[in-house]
Amino acid sequence: MNVKPTCYFEASARTRIAKLVDPDSFSELCPPHLRHSSPHLARLNAPVAFDDGVMVGRALLAGHPVLIAGQEGKFNGGAVGEVHGAKLCGLLERALSERPAAVLLLVDSGGVRLHEANAGLIAISELMRAVLRTEEAGIPVFALIGGSCGAFGGMGIVTLLCTEVVISEQGRIGLSGPEVIETVKGVDEFDSRDRALVWRITGGKLRRVLGDATRLVDDDIASFRAATAELLGKHAERRLPASDLAALTEEHEQLSARARRYDTARDGRIVFEEAGFTELESVALMPVDDFNRHLEGTP
Repeated sequence: MNVKPTCYFEASARTRIAKLVDPDSFSELCPPHLRHSSPHLARLNAPVAFDDGVMVGRALLAGHPVLIAGQEGKFNGGAVGEVHGAKLCGLLERALSERPAAVLLLVDSGGVRLHEANAGLIAISELMRAVLRTEEAGIPVFALIGGSCGAFGGMGIVTLLCTEVVISEQGRIGLSGPEVIETVKGVDEFDSRDRALVWRITGGKLRRVLGDATRLVDDDIASFRAATAELLGKHAERRLPASDLAALTEEHEQLSARARRYDTARDGRIVFEEAGFTELESVALMPVDDFNRHLEGTP
């Protein structure tokens, strides 16, 4: 009997984690009964969540020990506050002592909570530092992007600091979201209602072509699991190299060259065209496997 794949985009954070890792291997840290909720939301009489919109724990994936966090995009848009951020930072701090094969961040966030902006911004800066510290210790950090909120604001920056980024076509990465850009700069700058444009600018296929994502997968949890397992195997075979000034300078030069190359680009179509996609209107409909084969130059 064929089992219908579980859609990553529509699944909750808890479903994503349960189906991503090996069966019965997940052990939650800061579990629900501890009720680690935001005190700021409560003071404002705003809805609170028993886990503050993020679950963290340890598990096995394809036999590899991992630490894993899943943001719940359906609660406050996955936005980061003081407790939410502390749980993510604590997980990365734990990685330094437990030394898992990787830390997996299932990012689904619009950025920082307006309700607790200062605390959220501090949490993002601490999280950025924690990701870099973890990678410096030789432990890779993977970001998995495919939820309805994508990875925006501070979590967009955190995502691009990660060692590997696995994304679906439905996933998005950016700094300011389309609605924010439209509010500040006007609809002529960015029409947030033009969903095709939104995905051509921030969506998974464009981010894969630009190199911001290292794997593009189908929108089902099994595909995310397969890609993550493959990457875990790759990193198990070779230690994450320590960063140095030369490597950092080279990466900055590559980013500067990319910025110059697409300096006047106003649409993702230009990027797809330079990547050799001839039927630009069909890129969105192209199956992921065909898209990846094209990028890799294989028939």
